[in-house]
Amino acid sequence: MSLALLVPAGLAALAALLVPLLLHLARRSEQRTTDFAALRWLAPNTRPRRKRRFDERLLLLLRLLLLVALALLLAQPVLYGADDRTPWMIVAPGVPASTARAVAGNESARLHWLAVGFPSLDAPAPPRVQPLASLLRELDATLPAGAPLTVLVPAALDGADAQRPRLVRAVDWRVVPAVEDSAHPAQTVHIPPLALDVRARPDAQGLRYLHAAGVAWQARAEGTQSRAAPAARSASSVRVADPAQPLPSTAHPLAWLIPGPLPDALHAWVRSGGSVLLSSDVRAPGMDAAAPAWHDEHGEPLVRTMRLGRGRLLQFTRPLAPATMPQLLEADFPERLRDLFAPAVPAPARVSAGDYAPTVGAAPYPRPPRPLASWLVVTAALLFALERWLACGPRRELAR
Repeated sequence: MSLALLVPAGLAALAALLVPLLLHLARRSEQRTTDFAALRWLAPNTRPRRKRRFDERLLLLLRLLLLVALALLLAQPVLYGADDRTPWMIVAPGVPASTARAVAGNESARLHWLAVGFPSLDAPAPPRVQPLASLLRELDATLPAGAPLTVLVPAALDGADAQRPRLVRAVDWRVVPAVEDSAHPAQTVHIPPLALDVRARPDAQGLRYLHAAGVAWQARAEGTQSRAAPAARSASSVRVADPAQPLPSTAHPLAWLIPGPLPDALHAWVRSGGSVLLSSDVRAPGMDAAAPAWHDEHGEPLVRTMRLGRGRLLQFTRPLAPATMPQLLEADFPERLRDLFAPAVPAPARVSAGDYAPTVGAAPYPRPPRPLASWLVVTAALLFALERWLACGPRRELAR
């Protein structure tokens, strides 16, 4: 935690501390001189110099503290890093509330439904169809950075969009048995594999990594794992052809790995509605100022994108080699590559929960500081009340 001042100039009000100091020096107990007849003709002696001292020091201290509190209030102090780290457990509609409480156990986690408004788990179960991806992103943006998040989902999710949620934090994604719902039978619909057409020479740099991504897409669609049979591992949804071959339909995304200027035919294909991913050695006008579509862990763009007519141009900013782009060797590269073409993928109504687990890599959201103005107002009010009690109370009257 760290303390900061939004308006440091407000500390100039501390100069007002001189006012009560001077008043307490000037205002002393009233002393009246009384002449005695027997002492009338005596020569007055020189009075010794008295040391200046403050009367009613407790009252003076309270007034000084009151002025300090008011000066701090003007400076608007805030506290950074004082976030609530209480764990959260979000339950998707379809998971029984009793199951969620059993999973939570005796942990002090906050239990809420994954629904609009994030109602408490004690509220009635919300409708099963919810914008799950949008709700997860919203909750990820509002929760403190250090708050753990557990998400309980049924085996089949309704309300999914075409892109897996990308969050700031790592989520404990748990698939649990769901409540039977006759209105929504539990039929799992897998996201179809992305069919990517590639125009490149056989020795093109990075072609092997696109092939590996295509194998991962096909294996995910078929429900296979990394230990599947060799025949399943060799299948790929990436189709490579010679650059002289005709361009595919604009409904299919294209990767262009041919160095040099952007061909006129490809330019017209994109303007008519196609989406193409270019290698870094392709010269396309305007791509240097295009918007980033994929960042690395340091915030540097890996892929840029821009609209061109009814289509989109995307381009790698680095050569497709692990030395310059280590993301090629990461396990989530197929999913990140697929996310670049997500607008071309139809949004499913229901997906497998195991295939829809959120990924990590979104840019962190700035956390607002916690203002301390309310605490200072209460402190100033208490100091003022205590100061008035000492200044006007019965002890003050007796002292007079």
